[in-house]
Amino acid sequence: MDKIECIRIFVETAQLNSFTATANKLEMTQSAVSKKIAWLENDLGITLFQRNSRKISLTHAGKDYLSYCSRLLEEMSITESRLKRETESVEGELKISAPSAFSTMLLSEPLQAFIAQHPGIRVNLSVDDRIVNLNDHNIDIAIRASQLKDSGLKARFLFNNKIQYVASPDYLSKYGKPEHPKDLSQHQCLTYSLMNPANEWRFTDKSHKASSIKVNQIFTSDSPEMLLKMSRQGLGIVALPNWMGKEFVEKGELIRLLADWSNDQLPMYAVYHASDYLPQRIRVFIDFLAEHLSSRKS
Repeated sequence: MDKIECIRIFVETAQLNSFTATANKLEMTQSAVSKKIAWLENDLGITLFQRNSRKISLTHAGKDYLSYCSRLLEEMSITESRLKRETESVEGELKISAPSAFSTMLLSEPLQAFIAQHPGIRVNLSVDDRIVNLNDHNIDIAIRASQLKDSGLKARFLFNNKIQYVASPDYLSKYGKPEHPKDLSQHQCLTYSLMNPANEWRFTDKSHKASSIKVNQIFTSDSPEMLLKMSRQGLGIVALPNWMGKEFVEKGELIRLLADWSNDQLPMYAVYHASDYLPQRIRVFIDFLAEHLSSRKS
């Protein structure tokens, strides 16, 4: 028996004070209404109506239960309307998980523009370079730079990260330039600790031949911003997405290295739940972000 349906019939009957009137209004038989009320009374273990041959009336417990059920149905209606509205319109909370450098350098501008376009949206951004479980952290969208292996999730391609190898002029004046990836075993390298293994760098030459080289790791961190800072200070060579180092290369603070082998790319995705009822705010934001990032200059 559907308890919510029984509660609705109970409230209707209490308001009309008649099984017959309820049956007529809901286009049911009087017997069906009576059975629903009896099932509810049996389930609760209380009598809701005093019955005689001429009329029915609420018991004291029935009056208390009517007050509760009326609030329940009203709150249910309000909540269902809100959820339906959020599914169909761009409003409500949008929970995003994104890597730290991506958040500050590439995500802040589209987020500001999106919020300006949709005043009913509230963004909750969690900055985390680790791959988070969307269910465990109640995340709507996760931005990930990786080859995807998650089952039960959908992904929207955003762009390819092209990896660059850079070092400061001060470092290169002391240690010289590596001419081949193999030379990195003789250089000071700054590595990203969340890569596994951190001291193994991938290279792809112009003919798209891939190789892996173990580098001389003297400093490692799970913060790309820290790696960039240490490289700018002259500590060593770092591998970074081109959008992280571009500004400093253009200023001359960093020098690009091993350009003939810098053809490795790592795709960036927006990952989200696979659902036929995905809220409109999630669909619209993913489209907005993909369009914004595809239009930017590399």
